[in-house]
Amino acid sequence: MPQEESGSITDILESVKGLLARRRWWVLLTACATTLATISVLMLLPNRYTSEATVLVIQQQVPERYVVPTSTTDVSQALQGMTQEVLSRSRLLSIMDELGLYSKEKRGMAPEQIIEQMRRDVSIQPLLENGSDRRNVNSFKISFVSDNPQRAQEVTSRLTSLFIQENEKMREHHATVTTNFLQEHLEAVKKQLTNQEELVRSFKMQHLGDLPEQEQGNVQIMASLSAQLQNTQATLSRAEEHKVYLESLLRGYRGLVSRGAAVPGSPSAGSTASPILTAQNELSRLQSERAALLSAYTVGHPDVRRKDAEIAKAEAVLARLKAAPKPVEEQKTEVPAASSGGTEEDAAIAQVKSQLEQNRVEMANLSKDAERLKAAIAQYQDRLNAAPVREQQLAGMVRDYELLKLNYADLLKKEEESGLAMSLEKSQEGQQFRLVDAPSLPTIPSSPQRLKISAAAAAAGIFLGLALAFFIESTDRSFHSEKQISEHVKLPLVVAVPVLRTSHEERLRKWKAGFEWVAGSVLVLAVLVAELYVYRRG
Repeated sequence: MPQEESGSITDILESVKGLLARRRWWVLLTACATTLATISVLMLLPNRYTSEATVLVIQQQVPERYVVPTSTTDVSQALQGMTQEVLSRSRLLSIMDELGLYSKEKRGMAPEQIIEQMRRDVSIQPLLENGSDRRNVNSFKISFVSDNPQRAQEVTSRLTSLFIQENEKMREHHATVTTNFLQEHLEAVKKQLTNQEELVRSFKMQHLGDLPEQEQGNVQIMASLSAQLQNTQATLSRAEEHKVYLESLLRGYRGLVSRGAAVPGSPSAGSTASPILTAQNELSRLQSERAALLSAYTVGHPDVRRKDAEIAKAEAVLARLKAAPKPVEEQKTEVPAASSGGTEEDAAIAQVKSQLEQNRVEMANLSKDAERLKAAIAQYQDRLNAAPVREQQLAGMVRDYELLKLNYADLLKKEEESGLAMSLEKSQEGQQFRLVDAPSLPTIPSSPQRLKISAAAAAAGIFLGLALAFFIESTDRSFHSEKQISEHVKLPLVVAVPVLRTSHEERLRKWKAGFEWVAGSVLVLAVLVAELYVYRRG
């Protein structure tokens, strides 16, 4: 079995060897023609030179814990935005006019086509550290391809300066826009905060007295008013009892007078309250109420000021009573005992009537005080009842105020940080681009890659020649070996006649072989010379 496999491989190699020997000129001519044609085309193509520059991305010099940058965009995204800005239509047209680019192309191409051609000639390539992702760009390379090395260098230098300027302009503009936005928003929030403060203040002034923080004071005042009401009602009860006593005394006096009996001594002036004593009691009561109010409110509170006005009126009434002359009835009581009995009786009755009138006035005042105290107690009770509602209303407004206050403080902090970042960008201490490799002046053309293309063309020519040789061999129906005849006729070969050439045919055969060697050598030498020329030209 191995011998059969070895024999089959040998037969295949012999067949291939015979095929190459018979079709050698197809392979050689095809390979040489393809190579020389490719080299000829390459020689017609103009040289293209590439100038490159490397720009380093330097991060912010001041630590971020001191100055927070306004832009959080990574370098790769920022680089894409700057690339679109630098390679915009207006910028490229300006560079073309400034450096005189594409003068030949302008004759037969539209401006849009020339701009697209220049964009294809420009290359922006981020340089990444080993093992880092595309967001951690620390440098990038700018290159431009032109048929003139000096022009390629000039364009690359112009693009590099545009990228550096655009980065500074973009970051400063971003910081300025951020600062202006924060300032405008800060003013708006400040206005809202002021309006909310005014709303809370107006609410407190409108509901002064029934606010949650005044609840304890209202409880104390209502307790004091309740005590005063009890005292007033007790005094009113005593005044009613005294009225009954005076009315009975007056009836007794009148009965004695009608019977002609002597009137006993008149009741003492101190047996009932005089107007002066009533006014003094009223003044004391008002002063005690004012003291109770001061325990919960300040002197400027409306209730305290109202109580001060009532005290002033009471003091004025007391002063007028003290300055007034004594009544006629009292003067009559001071008449000497030598006066007649009728006059003394009339004076006693008049004195009782006067005391009854004073008692009536006192009871009326006490009734008014009791009603006033009841109304005040009801008012403070309404305040206590309204306190929970006011607390809920005020809590909502205060909550909104506190949120606005926190928002204002946060915006104020951000505005200060943005101002620092803007100052940092203006002083060029933030993130910046720095040129580390200046635009190069190319001496070797970057394209076309003639040596690589010509070598690839030679390989492609050999492959094409082999394919053509196999194709022609497959269409050839002649026999080239005894084995092919045996396989075709299916009969054993009995006699094989060798080729018998004459001397003239032998000489022709040798001349033909020599010519083929010379022609083949010339073709191969021509290809090698062409490849050498391509190699030297670059």
